Amino acid sequence: MRAAGESRPRVKAVLYRKSIPRYLLVRGLGRRLPGIATGPCAPLAFTEVAEPALPTARWVRVRPRLCGICGSDLATIQAQGSPYFSAMTSFPFVLGHEVVGDVVETGAEVTRVAPGERVVLAPVLACAVRGLDACAACRRGQPGNCEHVTRGPIAAGIQTGFCRDTGGGMTTGTFVAHEIQLHRVPDLVPDEAAVLVEPWSCALHAVLAARLTDDMTALVLGSGTMGLLTIAALRALGSRVRVLAVARYSHQERLARALGADQVLPGHSTAPLDEAVAQETGATILRPELGRTVFQGGADVTFDCVGSSSTIDDALRYTRARGTMVLVGMPAIPRGIDWTAIWYKELQVRGAYTQAIEEVAGERIGSFELALRLTGAHAARLAPLVTARFPLADYRRAFDHAIHAGRRGGVKTVFAPGLASGAEGR
Repeated sequence: MRAAGESRPRVKAVLYRKSIPRYLLVRGLGRRLPGIATGPCAPLAFTEVAEPALPTARWVRVRPRLCGICGSDLATIQAQGSPYFSAMTSFPFVLGHEVVGDVVETGAEVTRVAPGERVVLAPVLACAVRGLDACAACRRGQPGNCEHVTRGPIAAGIQTGFCRDTGGGMTTGTFVAHEIQLHRVPDLVPDEAAVLVEPWSCALHAVLAARLTDDMTALVLGSGTMGLLTIAALRALGSRVRVLAVARYSHQERLARALGADQVLPGHSTAPLDEAVAQETGATILRPELGRTVFQGGADVTFDCVGSSSTIDDALRYTRARGTMVLVGMPAIPRGIDWTAIWYKELQVRGAYTQAIEEVAGERIGSFELALRLTGAHAARLAPLVTARFPLADYRRAFDHAIHAGRRGGVKTVFAPGLASGAEGR
């Protein structure tokens, strides 16, 4: 552990800087000029930074092997997300919170992990990580809703990858994490499955929040990473619920079926999807004088794994009266949604963010720990979802690939810091 004040090595990293003019430029021109989000005028840069210091003696230094590109990362760099989290974020920050890596240094009081061990990161920066007495949310076993994410020995940040003091997984060097954030990876689990543990834990949390029974029909909107992991979570938990998945591309349909979807519906346009959902759920379609179709009946539970304005609107329409809609995908500030269905059909609308302490078969277990446990049995099914690996120096190409992964036949794009520049691989 380096002494206070000792200079730290400088490494290359994908850094997001605070700049309102740059942010507004990307937000205003991003749709017409997609390359602007990763260009020289953007808040994003691949630049030299100092490796972060260990905040206390219970912190650990980790060198990433793989780091996934999350939808929240894409929303950040494209300036498409809500400014909601800006008050809980500290700048500049190195992106990357879906990480599998190797422990390279431990603080003097660390007991959970040791140098040389392969670990995955639970990125939430809640009270226990910050060394604070537990807030009300943390006492309830809901660290994702921690009320103290701006306090303690590290700067504000809801997660690693959005905090200036922790670093993040998109680096050629290391980031730091509290020992309780790190979980050893079993030897038989490949890196490609391990890097999916964090998003899979989010999918498991969403599925458990829905309180499904086997006689229900669940509709999964979107068959990108989160949609496919939601299907995998349903089956890994032993649910025999009937699963309908919506997919836009043939490879998504194939993967959705392989992971346990009973039926895959077309996601290319609205009218055919309306008809398909109605047919599969036994719903009746009514056509008002103005506006979109109205459903009587529908899915018992709908998981919106996209979070766009159109999919939120779809989810509310496609869910039966007194059913549940679970928002899994990260929304921005949606527009054009008819909220009448929530009121008229008395829908239960739930968000599902990161991890929590869950009740599973009489056991209380964190959804991250549960995801890691289940990964051992399902690694061969999960690993193929990692479809492209890029070196950090090719960050522009990597982000472009992640944005358009579906149309390019891909699912999850990851950075492999050890990969040579110009290389790309599975």
